[in-house]
Amino acid sequence: MNNVVVFGSQWGDEGKGKIVDLLTDKADLVVRFQGGNNAGHTLMVDGEKYALHLIPSGILHPGKLALIAGGVVIDPEGLLKEIDALTARGITITPDNLFISEKAHIVMPYHRLLDLARENLQGVNKIGTTGRGIGPAYEDKAARIGLRMGDLRNLDYFREKTVHALLEKNHLLNGFYQVPSVKLVDLMALANVWAERLTPFLSDTARLIQSALGRGDHILFEGAQAVQLDLDHGNYPFVTSSNPIAGSVTVGAGLAPGKIEGVLAVVKAYSTRVGLGPFPTELKEETGEYLRTRGVEFGTTTGRPRRCGWPDSVVIRNSVELCGADHLAVTKLDVLAGLPELKIATQYLLDGEKIDFIPADIQTLDCCQPVYEKLAGFNVDLKKARKITDLPKAARYFLDRLSELSGAPLGLVSVGPNREETIILHEYF
Repeated sequence: MNNVVVFGSQWGDEGKGKIVDLLTDKADLVVRFQGGNNAGHTLMVDGEKYALHLIPSGILHPGKLALIAGGVVIDPEGLLKEIDALTARGITITPDNLFISEKAHIVMPYHRLLDLARENLQGVNKIGTTGRGIGPAYEDKAARIGLRMGDLRNLDYFREKTVHALLEKNHLLNGFYQVPSVKLVDLMALANVWAERLTPFLSDTARLIQSALGRGDHILFEGAQAVQLDLDHGNYPFVTSSNPIAGSVTVGAGLAPGKIEGVLAVVKAYSTRVGLGPFPTELKEETGEYLRTRGVEFGTTTGRPRRCGWPDSVVIRNSVELCGADHLAVTKLDVLAGLPELKIATQYLLDGEKIDFIPADIQTLDCCQPVYEKLAGFNVDLKKARKITDLPKAARYFLDRLSELSGAPLGLVSVGPNREETIILHEYF
């Protein structure tokens, strides 16, 4: 297969970055197709820890091309900081290996202010947004009043569009949210820097993808967040502002549906969720704290502690079905070591009846109680395992049940944060 999509099957933070980084070894292009810098991938490479937010994980591999496609919303300030931080660590980032879509929309400073002001106004009804301005940027995109990266090529036109945008934004900020207005002169000073540094990276990334398809290149598509945070299919309204499902690659990157040849669902061996929203298998006692501590479950982007719980096959199966996953990539299996008993949610109990689907209404979902299958735990260091037979019997049975309940076979199993700490059961390129 030449074109593979990697997506998160839970609520994000499944370890997609490591999986993409691993698969990039045999890929030619790595493409980010949705989301913004409200997401983050943490990778361990040769003992070094890297945190990526907008730049595709493939940038850490020499000779590979990294594309930020038109479905992404870009905070230029955040992107420049990311470029500078990676460059300072010896990672080569030039217009020859990083391509940014000229059609990608810009997260402006007023988007961040609106995001925070709106969240503060909600009080107890807040969503739990990262405050990075991603939602307001996508709103402007849908309203057809957004600024795009390509607009930086013509700063007179950029200024004209910004003047128009500020009529509405400052009215909201100052008049409704009681937040100081944004000044045009400040925005244009930033735009001048953005234009100078980022326009050399701009390209028609959809055409680059089409050219790569024609050459028969191997293309790896990486999403941000995960299916249960999908704007249309997730736990609305506690969702992100874009579509992390695998099918979104056709819109966000510009890929015909028939060209998707492989779909890999990344599944954490337990569940985590950052921020607010329904979480049926959440553990609020010592087991949850054990998982948080051993798994270092703190947000890559925000640093917020993640809520932890048992794996939920109802959630994973829903994601597998929505995205047509061919295989599961199970991550952080090593974190479960030391627990005397493991559990997997197989169904929910709602009003005395067992159901095997996720209710669309979050109030109903909040009333669902997980029905667990209990499995034996294991207390073995897994990090040296390179074959499935290297794992203890209890770990293998746990993986088999997770796969069976989720509806997709195993493709990869991660037993540690480093590239080599992986059991590969299926080759993707």
